[in-house]
Amino acid sequence: MRDDVHPLGVAAANRSKGWPAPAIQKAHERSETFGLRASIRPDYDILSGTGLALQREQNQVLCAHAMPVMETLREQIVNTQSMIVLTNAEGLILHSIGDDDFLHRAEKVALRPGANWAEDRQGTNAIGTSLAEGCAMVVHGDQHYLAANRFLTCSSVPILDPYGDLIGVLDVTGDHRSYHQHTTALAKMSVQMIENHLFSTAFRDVLQVSFHGRPEFLGTLMEGIIAFTDDGRFLSANRSAQFQLGLSLAALRAHTLSSLFQISYAQLIDRLVHGVAPHLMLNLHNGAVVCARGQFRRASFGLGRGAVDVQGAVAPRPVCANARQPAAGLSRLGDLDTGDARVSALIAKVRKVLGKDIPILITGETGTGKELLAQAIHNDSPRGDGPFVAVNCASIPESLIESELFGYEEGAFTGARRKGAIGKLMQANGGTLFLDEIGDMPYSLQVRLLRVLQERVVTPLGATRAVPVDVSIICATHRNLREMIAQNQFREDLYYRINGLAVRLPALRERSDLAVVVQKMLRWESVESGGRQALSVAADVMAVFGRHAWPGNCRQLANLLRTAAAMVEEDWVIRWEHLPDDFLDDVGGAGCGDGEVGQGDSAASAASSSSAISAGSAADAPAAGDASRPDGARLQDVATSVVAMTLARHGGNVSAAARALGVSRNTIYRRMPAVQPGRVAEKD
Repeated sequence: MRDDVHPLGVAAANRSKGWPAPAIQKAHERSETFGLRASIRPDYDILSGTGLALQREQNQVLCAHAMPVMETLREQIVNTQSMIVLTNAEGLILHSIGDDDFLHRAEKVALRPGANWAEDRQGTNAIGTSLAEGCAMVVHGDQHYLAANRFLTCSSVPILDPYGDLIGVLDVTGDHRSYHQHTTALAKMSVQMIENHLFSTAFRDVLQVSFHGRPEFLGTLMEGIIAFTDDGRFLSANRSAQFQLGLSLAALRAHTLSSLFQISYAQLIDRLVHGVAPHLMLNLHNGAVVCARGQFRRASFGLGRGAVDVQGAVAPRPVCANARQPAAGLSRLGDLDTGDARVSALIAKVRKVLGKDIPILITGETGTGKELLAQAIHNDSPRGDGPFVAVNCASIPESLIESELFGYEEGAFTGARRKGAIGKLMQANGGTLFLDEIGDMPYSLQVRLLRVLQERVVTPLGATRAVPVDVSIICATHRNLREMIAQNQFREDLYYRINGLAVRLPALRERSDLAVVVQKMLRWESVESGGRQALSVAADVMAVFGRHAWPGNCRQLANLLRTAAAMVEEDWVIRWEHLPDDFLDDVGGAGCGDGEVGQGDSAASAASSSSAISAGSAADAPAAGDASRPDGARLQDVATSVVAMTLARHGGNVSAAARALGVSRNTIYRRMPAVQPGRVAEKD
């Protein structure tokens, strides 16, 4: 009997299957009340491009913080026949990324941007049910209400804004036959990252106290963060803080800094500014003792510009741009002068035009640190106390960039916010506007921007009155603007208006100060992770760093060092086994594992085992001749066996096993699922 013709309905049919989750049962009952039937064709009403662009604009803060996290998550689940979805609070899909072949399959059931996956549209599904229940949900295969969606398994986690209100959902969806239990955990961690980023941004100008019962968890996703006003009143707390305190946001609103941490506001600020310990010890309201760090902006307290950490000193800065920018106001031109002759000459030129209303054009390859240089120029200029507003012209939809730059009046277009919105140009009034990737600005808007730069007035969309603006302009691009001018893709008059002083940041492979750059980045990573011990790089690894081409420039180096820093052992030295496999592949594995063989393993044995494992990685797919091999043995089985025996010999210590085999820990982790009980046969 089909579910949709069960005498008592689909919910009753599903109960007969013995599903234990009450939430799924309730969701199926709701789906019936919406008038849906399991066999019906789903509602595939997709928003138009303009409508979707407006929805993204209305959720631009969520999208801006979620997209980088989604990219990181995609790297963790690549080639798993899955995709990552971001929705707004109503279940409308704003963005999706994932494996191309699965994205194509998902489009057949409208699992793509512009589609709404609320329960009243799609019945029981992880996105809609997560929104309805207000908690993380997994909906697997036949648990979907609509038959069309039962080839999916979806794991969804609600995203809350800094004040605890639901603003969207992050979802990981894949083929139901390849479901992994760890997917939900990855989604939850990703949402924690998004929420913490939103929290830190929303309360960047007030006191933030980060805490945990164990010091090693400071600076991680596990730390609690609470924001307070400058008189100690509670503003908000992230989920980890609520969990550690055992109080909901509603209950916390009745507290102050003093009632939560048994310390007055003045005492805490004094300890932050004058303390010398790596962290503070604070007493919670319930008697527990936690390790804590604080951050606030000196400008908020009449102490000058900059953010301070628990020692009261301005935190170190990385020398190149990376995924985790330091707080605005920290970088200076002097910090970027690390010994390379070309960078020193560039900085000397820039210093001569500071405060002289000369626009600066920064060119260079992607990842060379153009935004960090722009921030440093602003901070060292007479406008350093004013706002620094960055706009990436390549990341804003063409239909929205005009309203983003110039602002708009109420009712200027369908979907416009009430009371309108000021644009980036007006936000930068009195400070600096940084137009990144200016070469990607639509041609039609270049004329408007030119007029603003010449007349120094802005007319918002829908307005009849021009508003004067006083901004300094810095632009950046990785494109060749002269070639674009020749191809009528960039206006020549705008080029000469923004090109007062043109400077080119050299690629990382062209610089002579790589060792200093690495040292500064590692110092930043050490401070960010709350560690006392300085990180360093083994000499043989550093030698290969110096020969590498670094196609991703400083951004690639920063990400590599951040990953390696998280993998280091007790001696705080980055070695081959701490580096990602893709980097080792790029450098050809030169030196990988040299000197690391030991603990009873001979060099020859380790080399042989390492070769078997590497070869096994390429043999994961069954070959046509496998059946003819003696005893059915395959190279991947040999590699798996070697890993299993080595892990057993080292008591399950992954790092020790990796050192013994001369491979990275990532290689061991990839092999570990195959050596768990019951998994070898499953993989075969």
